[in-house]
Order: sequence, then structure tokens, then C-alpha cells
Amino acid sequence: MLNLPNPDGSVSAYRLKNTPVQLEKRDAAGFSRIAYAAAHVVADPLANNDPWVNPAIDWERTLAFRHHLWDLGLGVAEAMDTAQRGMGLGWPEARELIERALKEARSRPGAVIACGAGTDHLAPGPDVTIDQIIAAYEEQIEAVEAHGGRIILMASRALAAAAKSPDDYARVYDRILSQVKEPVIIHWLGEMFDPALEGYWGENDHMAAMDVALGVIAANEDKVDGIKISLLSKEKEITMRRKLPQSVRMYTGDDFNYAELISGDAEGHSDALLGIFDAIAPVASSALEALGKGEEKKFFDLLDPTVPLSRHIFKAPTRFYKTGVVFLAWLNGLQDHFTMIGGQESTRTTQHLAELFRLADDARVLLQPDLAVERMRALMAVRGVEQG
Repeated sequence: MLNLPNPDGSVSAYRLKNTPVQLEKRDAAGFSRIAYAAAHVVADPLANNDPWVNPAIDWERTLAFRHHLWDLGLGVAEAMDTAQRGMGLGWPEARELIERALKEARSRPGAVIACGAGTDHLAPGPDVTIDQIIAAYEEQIEAVEAHGGRIILMASRALAAAAKSPDDYARVYDRILSQVKEPVIIHWLGEMFDPALEGYWGENDHMAAMDVALGVIAANEDKVDGIKISLLSKEKEITMRRKLPQSVRMYTGDDFNYAELISGDAEGHSDALLGIFDAIAPVASSALEALGKGEEKKFFDLLDPTVPLSRHIFKAPTRFYKTGVVFLAWLNGLQDHFTMIGGQESTRTTQHLAELFRLADDARVLLQPDLAVERMRALMAVRGVEQG
């Protein structure tokens, strides 16, 4: 039992209602979909650093979390926005994270991992040229491929600022895709996740931008494994999915509608590359196993209760969703503290975290109920909610 604040400012007692989904090891071979979880990083809470300037990472816990995902049969999407890439985690730290994670992946047969390569070490500005952006992409791709990593080609803030037309995007992507060793996953991250990416592909209208992206993919089909779009619109994702070449996958990045997009329809389905799978990994793993067995009802029975939780975690300002992801990792005993690089544990209110706790109970993702209650009581007390 603990006391939680209500939306009207009152406080009432709350008791957990649901039994968590059982944590079981699984093999991705039993899944009928490819599923990556974009993994977060664990900060070092005892480092003597300036958290707004110099990130300090607990490497042991960060890498242990990757093993947690692999144990569940999920792939790891490394050094993405869930890891606070470009939002607290700079390229030097991301490069070390990628190197360490790839080494861990090599230690376990069958571990799936793909790594984000972008241009975040190149500050956007009026003097940045297209050639400089190409060179920045090449530098990061070389760093990933040097350690045997596969590429997730991240959207570029510098390109969004420098491009004069869709032709500039085509020039950059054609050049980069012509050089990669293995087919990549292109990542189209919407402005709701990163305001600096508004107007990506040289168009402010998403449907017009989609046509530009589809043109790039068609011209480089053999170098594209798939595209992940994060626009929080199932209609736009389905429209694009139906227009992709048969050999190119759609990886849903829609943290609002993932269940129905992964299930699919008569004309196809989406695979997954999702930040929410970091937070709901055991449920996602169990649901994917059920779908692989043809048990569609069980798939939805497991995933549907997680959707309200995900919509809450990813509510506007969406870019602060990482706070909820790390909060759940702490409640579940996957790290010992609720501290984030960049001090981003402060980006969500006490009310937000209280509702997140209730929704996590509904979603059956509080893996150690007694520990979750104990930690929630402590946090609420610190934040001014008196506990009995």
C-alpha cells in the first residue's frame, strides 16, 4: 500500500491489482516478427561530474540491460534516441557505447544488434555544407562497421538545417547508401520526437516527405533492409508500408499503435523498432511468442493493456519519454537509482509518475511488485506525498 496523488491534487491509497507477466528467457527464432528494443543508458549516480555537461555512464548496468533484452529474444537498437542520443549522450559516449555493446553481442551467439550512425558530432549551422554532412555520416558509419556493426541510419539535424530542397537529401542518402557494407535501417524520426527534424526530407507535409523517402529507397533498394518511421500515425505508416518495395521492411516506430501495426492486415505487417519495448520487454517478448504460434488473441490480450502506458510515457512533449523508460527500469530493479544523464529525471511531474505507476500495474510490467511499491513510496515521500 502507498499513497499517490490524484489529478485533482488529492492523495489516496493505492494497492497493486495485477500479477506481473512472468519473466522467461526466449529465442527470437520463435517470433514471426523482427523486434528491436531501443535501449536506454544507465547513468552513474555517484560520479563527480556536471550532469548537464559531462555524462557519466554506469557501463556495467548499461550492458547488463542489453543482456536482459537479448535474454527475452529481442534485438537491441543501440545508441538511438532512447539512449538520449543528441539529448545528453554525445557522439564520443555513443561511440564507446556502440563498441562495448557490439563486444557484448559477440559474446553470445544469436544476439541481434544494430547501431545508430548519424551526424550529431557536427553542429548544425548556416555554414555547414552538404559535403560536410556526408563526411560526418561517413565517419560514424566507419566507426560502427569497424567493429562489425550493422547500421541504423539516423536522421540528421545538420541536414535538416542545411538542405535547400529534397534533392539535397537524395544526394546525401545516395552517397551514403552506396558505401555501406550491409543493408541499413533508415530512421525517419518525426518532429514530435525531435523538433530540430521538422521538415525532414525537404518537405513540411509528411505525405510529400514520404514520397521523397520512397524515392531514395527505390534508388537504393539493395542497400536498405527497412525503414523505421516515428510519426505516431498508424495511417501514415500503413500508407508507406504498402508502397515499399517487397524486399524492404517497415519497422514500426509508432509507440501509440504498435500492437495493431505489428499484427498487420491482409496486405502486410510491420516489424518493430520501439523505445517502449525497453520498458515493456517481458510482455512484448511473450506477445511476440504468442503471435509466432498463431495465438493472435493472446498477442492482443498481452499488448493491449500496455498501450495506455505507452501513450502516457510518450505524451507531449514526446522527447521526454526517456524519463518514463528509466523510471520503470528503476522500479523493476534493473538499476539501483532514478538518475539520468543530463538530469532528465526532472522532465516529468510527480503526477505523471504516479499515473505511470498505475498504468504499469494495469499493463502487468511491474516485475517485482514489493520492490516497486517500496521504491515508489520513497520517491513520493521525497516529492512531498506523505506516506503512512
